[in-house]
Amino acid sequence: MVDEKPNKYEQHDSLPIPTYEEAISSRPSSSQSYLGPEEVSHDAERQGLLARDRPPRNNGYEPPTVESARSSLDFLPSSGGSSRRSSAEALQREIQEMDVEEPGDPNIRLRTSRFSKRITSLTHSLSSINLPFRQWLPSGQYLRAKIPSWPQALRFQPNWIIVGRIFAIFLVVFIIWLFFLSDLFSVRSARMNSMFDPENLRTYVLNHIDADNIRRNLQYATKYDHMAGTEGSYTHAIWVETAFQQAGLERVGLEKFEVYLNNPKIGGRRVAIIDPPELQWMAKLEEELVYPVEWAAQQTPVFHGHSKTGNITGPLVYANYGSREDFERLAKKGINLEGSIALVRYYGTQADRALKVKAAQLAGAIGCIIYSDPAEDGFLKGEPYPKGRYMPDDAVQRGSVALSSWVVGDVLSPGYASLPGEQRREPVESNPGLVNIPSIPLAWRDAQKLLQALKGHGKKITDAGATGGVPDVEWWTGDSGSPTVHLMNDQDEREREGIYNVLGRITGVEQSEKSIIVGNHRDAWCFGGADPGSGTGVMLEVVRIFGELTTAGWRPRRTIEFASWDGEEYNMIGSTEHVENRLADLRRDGFAYLNVDVGVSGTDFEAAGPIFATILKRVLDRVKDPQDGNRTFRQIWEANQTTMAGLGSGSDFVAFLDLAGTSSIDMGFHGLPYPYHSCYDNYDWMNTYGDPEFQYHKALAQIWALLVLDLADRPILPFDMNVYAQEVAKYANELEKYVKSKSTESSPAINLTPLKSAANDFVVGAERFENWGAAWEKTVRESGGFEPNTLAQQRIAHNTKMADFETNLLDVDGGLPGREQFKHIIFAPQLWDTYGTAYFPGVRDAVEEGEWELAQRQADKAASILSKAAKLLVS
Repeated sequence: MVDEKPNKYEQHDSLPIPTYEEAISSRPSSSQSYLGPEEVSHDAERQGLLARDRPPRNNGYEPPTVESARSSLDFLPSSGGSSRRSSAEALQREIQEMDVEEPGDPNIRLRTSRFSKRITSLTHSLSSINLPFRQWLPSGQYLRAKIPSWPQALRFQPNWIIVGRIFAIFLVVFIIWLFFLSDLFSVRSARMNSMFDPENLRTYVLNHIDADNIRRNLQYATKYDHMAGTEGSYTHAIWVETAFQQAGLERVGLEKFEVYLNNPKIGGRRVAIIDPPELQWMAKLEEELVYPVEWAAQQTPVFHGHSKTGNITGPLVYANYGSREDFERLAKKGINLEGSIALVRYYGTQADRALKVKAAQLAGAIGCIIYSDPAEDGFLKGEPYPKGRYMPDDAVQRGSVALSSWVVGDVLSPGYASLPGEQRREPVESNPGLVNIPSIPLAWRDAQKLLQALKGHGKKITDAGATGGVPDVEWWTGDSGSPTVHLMNDQDEREREGIYNVLGRITGVEQSEKSIIVGNHRDAWCFGGADPGSGTGVMLEVVRIFGELTTAGWRPRRTIEFASWDGEEYNMIGSTEHVENRLADLRRDGFAYLNVDVGVSGTDFEAAGPIFATILKRVLDRVKDPQDGNRTFRQIWEANQTTMAGLGSGSDFVAFLDLAGTSSIDMGFHGLPYPYHSCYDNYDWMNTYGDPEFQYHKALAQIWALLVLDLADRPILPFDMNVYAQEVAKYANELEKYVKSKSTESSPAINLTPLKSAANDFVVGAERFENWGAAWEKTVRESGGFEPNTLAQQRIAHNTKMADFETNLLDVDGGLPGREQFKHIIFAPQLWDTYGTAYFPGVRDAVEEGEWELAQRQADKAASILSKAAKLLVS
């Protein structure tokens, strides 16, 4: 754990500034459509919703119809009378009068700025200004008496009132010019000395997060299924849009993309043993109804998103976790997989379901079945639902089999946005982002029959690590003589299905073009209690809180953008298309992205993104563990020696970090397994086992909101370049060890000295860079909280350099070999380890494939880019 530096962000006294309403002449529209120029607005679409406007499909899975009260937008838990105060003045007073205690020192009471009441408005009448030299100015009457008379014919009759007013105008302009010359209206005095004390704002956020609001949000979010591209997801978009509007966000609207999606056709899926006759059997496939019969239409079918359509038969072979190593072990045992259907289990040595299917394809299998084993997430872990938190025997883990480590976003438009009307489209066949054999998920209840049918075929499995926990099974590998299985997966594939992001913002007043982006995906494989409903419920509460702050007149320095993404479950589609649509903008102006996917599924706080390490610990020091009110999450974090890992893949931060170079953090409360991607992941599960009191939801909202507040409003952007540099140096050392572990006598040596040297240059440069921030703090303190305009401009440039560093780590003109969509030289999903965290992926991928010359080129390129970024940081 890196020792924490003294707090350079302590408060200092503030000079007064005008209110936001006084500083601007008009406020942006509260609602704006992001649809293309030739499209109808969502107001027209919501009259019929998606399914009703779309022509019926032949034998296709129709999105659920959201009926009557269940689709009613009257139930808006994040809105209503409590969401915005009737009196902005009362809210201002509440924030200003708070008694705030700094964490760790109960004797320090913080106050509102001593300057906060000196100037409250720029619109006071200039006539009310009592100038100190006004008593020596001649009166109009005196001037008229002293001016000599002209002959009547030449006499000019001036309007002395007008003359006096013109003189007053010139005088006021002169005085204002003097003020600007003396830096009285500097950037610093315009923002730093706000009427809102920063500590009071933080305390207000902590005290006003409401767990019951989050509970109501989740109740609504889980009332019906909402897969991407369905009516349920669109109705959720309208709900979130309404909540954004009611919170007072600006430029609220829907952002539409048309992307490749699939759904199973009715009667188009089957898993059955067809030979020998005495073993004939057919899987149930579907889960039992979670809710009453009248809700049956709301329960999504069991399938894999982006799976290949196919109708095949072949012998069954069991391949453990479905990793490449598992298939290699089978080959060494003489098990031929050509023409077979592979049966593998979730998790284990290959966490990504798509790569299980890919590995089976490369091994010669023509189909793949993935089942949920009770040893991983079922009764062998504890009581299954409804008696406990774990997967019941009929629960099925849905999910995508898109190859997101090859292509992220819409697989038909890698590198550019799938806007409506976009003509460029990659073909579906032989697409690098799609697998080429059909697959389907199963519950262990169905997998049990398949495993039992393998008895006596192939090799008996004696390795405990290769057997699962399905009861009443004798574990065999199977072979070409195994029972024949029929696998049918007939999919309704749409190359241009509409998905809808929901966007809104709070415009900053110092650097309005720079953004702190806050995101959570909205689509779910079924009801989405934990994934993603817990995150959605929390984000809407964070939006409500910031809406209250803006009602009171507060504005951040930097713009805050809120985003509800669609299509994440298929392949992080909504967020990726959004990033690709504004790539240059985000590379220039995206300061940070804060992501929450699964908000709460346990009680252990986890976060990734090392540049945020210090500010996160400061925030965690303010939030207490609901189970142990005597300890903060920082104390727990440090007691467990937790560190900030780097980011891998699997959620909406991927496009922001790996494509746009926007520094990103992903966080949430996680823990023991739960009914992941099944219809048992719903409100009842959360209310009974996940977080019954919604206290961890509340804690996450507090952490998230405080992070947003600090990133958007601290004078100096609270990244820790020292920590980041030390982590990068560690990554380079780890890479060296990895390369040595893969080297053989015949493989050429890789010279990593330039990369390690560049990492060390970053360490030295980061320390110099951070010293400027300390010097700025000292200068402002010594001047009584006053920041000259030149120093303010230097601070703004300092912040921009800090944010640009991540962007400068992009290989903009290249990218990872074979998957050039990914540009970051340090972070990206590894080719065969999508969810794992691996650093310098270009080098690792090449080493993994035994391409040593390519590995050297990638190492040299990474060294050059890192060295240049380090120099730009301190230039």
